[in-house]
Amino acid sequence: MSDNQEQTPERESMEYDVVIVGGGPAGLSAAIRLRQLAMENDFELTVTVLEKGSEVGAHILSGAVIDPVALNRLIPDWKAQGAPLDTPVTQDHFLVLGPAGHVRLPNFAMPPLLNNHGNYIVSLGNVCRWLAERAEELGVEIYPGFAASEIVYNDDGSVKGVATGDMGIGRDGNPKDSHTPGIELHGKYTFIAEGVRGSLAKQLIARFNLDEDCEPQKFGIGLKELWEIDPAKHRKGLVQHSFGWPLGFKTGGGSFLYHFDENLVSVGFVVHLNYSNPYLSPFDEFQRFKTHPSICETFEGGKRIAYGARAITEGGFQSVPKLSFPGGALIGCSAGFVNVPRIKGSHNAMATGMMAAEAAFEAIRAGRYNDELSTYQDAYEVSDVAKDLKRVRNVKPLWSKLGTVGGVALGGIDMWMNNLGIGLPFTLKHGKPDHACLKPASQCKPIDYPKPDGKVSFDKLSSVFVSATNHEEDQPIHLQLTDPDAPIRDNLPQYAEPAQRYCPAGVYEVVTEDDGSNPTFQINAQNCVHCKTCDIKDPAQNITWTVPEGAGGPNYPNM
Repeated sequence: MSDNQEQTPERESMEYDVVIVGGGPAGLSAAIRLRQLAMENDFELTVTVLEKGSEVGAHILSGAVIDPVALNRLIPDWKAQGAPLDTPVTQDHFLVLGPAGHVRLPNFAMPPLLNNHGNYIVSLGNVCRWLAERAEELGVEIYPGFAASEIVYNDDGSVKGVATGDMGIGRDGNPKDSHTPGIELHGKYTFIAEGVRGSLAKQLIARFNLDEDCEPQKFGIGLKELWEIDPAKHRKGLVQHSFGWPLGFKTGGGSFLYHFDENLVSVGFVVHLNYSNPYLSPFDEFQRFKTHPSICETFEGGKRIAYGARAITEGGFQSVPKLSFPGGALIGCSAGFVNVPRIKGSHNAMATGMMAAEAAFEAIRAGRYNDELSTYQDAYEVSDVAKDLKRVRNVKPLWSKLGTVGGVALGGIDMWMNNLGIGLPFTLKHGKPDHACLKPASQCKPIDYPKPDGKVSFDKLSSVFVSATNHEEDQPIHLQLTDPDAPIRDNLPQYAEPAQRYCPAGVYEVVTEDDGSNPTFQINAQNCVHCKTCDIKDPAQNITWTVPEGAGGPNYPNM
């Protein structure tokens, strides 16, 4: 039983064979595969998916150029079924940006792993919406707007399922007239597919020591806008990646422009969260990037129609935790399967969901439940996913240790060597977690960011507006401080309180009197776009991101 079941005896429960938390690529692929196996074997199997967004796809944000390798296995006739993969990649450009110009790297010099031939530019949110339709056709029950807030345990300590958060709790913690208690969903196995730095995955990794034999997970923050541009400037199928300015060559990161559909361009910017200067603002670096002479011309005369931000797992092969625990498994970005140099993870997320589904189906058919799915771990270790990550395992550590020029160059050589079957015979370590990488503010220079022009570059609040983010204001703040005094007492004097800059949505502010006295730490939780950067980068590890009331957060269209 969970710790607070006795406090809430009125909480109802529902029983399933498999409970899946998260309606992203991993969770939906797992659900589809489970039902496929059940139908192929004429076996009764109940599957449910909980999605905290207002609909499937509402909280999905990715570049995205997708490798269809996993989709080919899951739904071989996806083209005939109308999957929204309509823009094949036709051109690959790689640029190094300086302050006023760029150099295009020749494609023949790029490692074959970075070739996007055969991949598709997509809205991953729309792909997930399509996958959800396929899942429901197969008999999967999907509940959007229900955020899983708690793990429920059996008496023996194994995972029994999850509980959704209560609805209608006021900011003061007391039930409102609209109060509805949460529901427990019990399963023979529970799959955690929350995406990067999910609140339940974080708890399970700690409780079962799933990360004791791996390197610390590394992260980036990805910021993205969707633009409708002048048709004369649209180059459907063009994939353009760049690095260099404005981050320079010490701070890791890069950018992309993807031309797809009818006159749409996805523009994104990634900053590795192991950066050291507490004055750096990933959001403002993104806005500055768009003003570059080689970039801004794409957007002149266009219209920004959406904005969002999301953390990205970057640890790769050496940071993947143990995947199974008593009663369930981590799948997709809850464990971290992004191939950093390829900037792709959806295909690996889908594949791990399918592997976990196959392991759970065989266990349930054999009469087992709530034990460890060790066959899922075994399947991963010999899978194409592990091979995909292993051959690029040293790129991120080289980048972190040697900076963009040396790290990217040596990482490229290592990828070429792996392509020839002679990669480095050892695995480099990542070292410190990202929150431990900041230098004191006294050792760093403040960064003077230009004011947004409202045409190509924008401020945070107008950006949050086009993310369609909405939270019920009279609810408990879902961004919890372990020590409420730490931001002003510790982070402000040591690091100039970096939360007010690393957050891409203006959630955190240091508010003072007119004369600059009496600083207080203010949390504007209603602005939160659920990127999880605060949970990752806070140097005191004092902020815990938890799920807000169900359906709260962004509502991304076509992202």
